[in-house]
Amino acid sequence: MKQANSNEFLIELFSLIIIVTVVQAIWVTVIRPHAEVIYASNLAAMAHDKEFVPERDVYSIIKDYEPETCVILSCWAFFIIGYKSRAILRARRLLETDLLSLPPGVRILPEDSREYARQIEALPAALQSELLPRALLSGLHRFGATKNIQDVAFAIRETCNLETDRLDSELSMVRFVAWAIPAIGFVGTVRGIGNSLQQAHKAVEGDVSGVVAGLGTSFNSTLVALSLSIVVMLCLHQMQLRQERTVLDTENYLDTHLIRHLQMR
Repeated sequence: MKQANSNEFLIELFSLIIIVTVVQAIWVTVIRPHAEVIYASNLAAMAHDKEFVPERDVYSIIKDYEPETCVILSCWAFFIIGYKSRAILRARRLLETDLLSLPPGVRILPEDSREYARQIEALPAALQSELLPRALLSGLHRFGATKNIQDVAFAIRETCNLETDRLDSELSMVRFVAWAIPAIGFVGTVRGIGNSLQQAHKAVEGDVSGVVAGLGTSFNSTLVALSLSIVVMLCLHQMQLRQERTVLDTENYLDTHLIRHLQMR
């Protein structure tokens, strides 16, 4: 388990580095050059036509550093959620198999628990680390030790509760990102307002372009940050829902395929 957690940390770290590199390259080579061209075109059009109203475009909205950072964090959150989803898919595939291969009507006695536990222990190490095999082993070992079905149910429930806590803690980074995105948008808002205030003396003289540019940075940062935050939070809650359903389905599986087959004597 510790090795798996270490591997996940390295995967998330390298994914962040790759996302930063790719997004930065796109912004430098595509987004900002296009935004500059559009801005120059709008200035030329407004110089010839005082009633010209420039249209809002995607390049101008996301060209600043704060929207870029929000996009980076959002992509990272989506990657983590997608990576966690693979684990949920593996767990759900296991629920479609009968790991103990018990014929109908067969009962498991305390002295038989070790034999069935060997079937689980013979699985590949990658499968043994999943929730279902771990809960099955916990239940079988508890039944062989205590010969009490209620203790088995308690051991299984405890294993599932620990898994719920573990899955919840592993999403802490996504929660941080979901909090950080609007916070970065607010930083862009403050920076844009600050730039506008620095250009206030020019506005008094009739040149409002600096004030407008600063307010544009402010509003664009807020728009991008809040929009991405909503999407990240939606994906996060859907991920949590799937995890909770998988744990509950695992408990139902263990009740049907293990506990109901147990017999004390």
